[in-house]
Amino acid sequence: MHVLFVHQNFPAQFGHIAAHLIERHQFRCTFVNEKRAGRVGDIECVQYHVQGGATTHNHYCTRTFENTTRHAIGVYEAVKARPDLRPDLIVGHSGFGSTLFLRELFPDVPIINYFEYFYRTRGSDMDFRKDFPPQPIDFLRARNRNAMVLLDLDNCDAGYSPTGYQRGLFPKEYRGKIRTIFDGVDTTVWKPMPGLPRQVSGHKIPDGMKVVTYATRGMESMRGFDVFMKAAKKLSDRRKDVLFLVAGQDKVCYGGDERHTGGKSFKDWVLSKDGYDLSRFVFLGLIHPTELAKLFNITDVHVYLTVPFVLSWSLLNALACGATVLASDTAPVREMIEHGHNGVLFDFFDADALAELANQLLDRRDEYRALGEQGAAIIREKYSIDVCLPKMVELYESVRRKT
Repeated sequence: MHVLFVHQNFPAQFGHIAAHLIERHQFRCTFVNEKRAGRVGDIECVQYHVQGGATTHNHYCTRTFENTTRHAIGVYEAVKARPDLRPDLIVGHSGFGSTLFLRELFPDVPIINYFEYFYRTRGSDMDFRKDFPPQPIDFLRARNRNAMVLLDLDNCDAGYSPTGYQRGLFPKEYRGKIRTIFDGVDTTVWKPMPGLPRQVSGHKIPDGMKVVTYATRGMESMRGFDVFMKAAKKLSDRRKDVLFLVAGQDKVCYGGDERHTGGKSFKDWVLSKDGYDLSRFVFLGLIHPTELAKLFNITDVHVYLTVPFVLSWSLLNALACGATVLASDTAPVREMIEHGHNGVLFDFFDADALAELANQLLDRRDEYRALGEQGAAIIREKYSIDVCLPKMVELYESVRRKT
């Protein structure tokens, strides 16, 4: 079978799937993306180009649709220029390099879309943080941001979302088309590694110091960076044997935090709000996955927060490494963590509770070690690549058979 993958980036959510299909099932895989051409191993990459894009002359609410349409046209033109490409199946990320126009080139080829998120203006990331409210027009824009996704829902033969929470955001009229299949955690990388030296990215942990970690792509309100820092200060004031290791970039990936920070980065704004003893914090920046796996292994308590939004891969990676996880009691997290079974949950906004629970976990590490062990076991049993990829292959083959 020849599978044509479409995504703005490479390898994104599809690279490991393509490699698996080639190695285990002898599929041919072509990857249409904006970033690179040529071959990566046995995967052929076809690069598409986007001509122009939305400007300030476009209405604020229509810019996402303008940009996604231009990506869809770029994909269409790149594939049209390759008449030798005759896929048996098309798999694309809805909302990035849209597969919408490929139906015109391959009317009889089934299309599967990866449906990551459907914007909601109530009970969602939009209105969760009342302390960082969006502008009124952002609620209108959120509705328009679903336009290409809705076209993909109508156009595709089937789809999948990585979690039940994410699937549940989509209109009920279309949920019958969408399965829940997680991307898959590589448990050869993300795994318990007992006995590792207490060192990460060149930073050695002093003897006698306990480690509390926080990992994120960007330090922002959507991932509760400010709540973590408030709790960390309370904990550092309370005990002198804790070092806080923070992995992530000083940037905002989601939302509009810059509107509330007076021109500062969100990290700098948070640090300016209180008297932090920065000698107790190590900001590691964006670190390599092998170093991040070490971080999750040497931590005594790993803290994760998110508003109701797409779940970070880092949470599952931390669980896979056997970390004792202290996480926000929000809908996407509850799907992965059962309080007291494979982690501990706390109210997102309650920095006092977070500090108190972290203190308890540090004082009773041996008692709570089973949480991490159970977390790693659940990832292996339910969310590992070895479990998820066969489900993906079954979806691909079943859709191909039906059409």
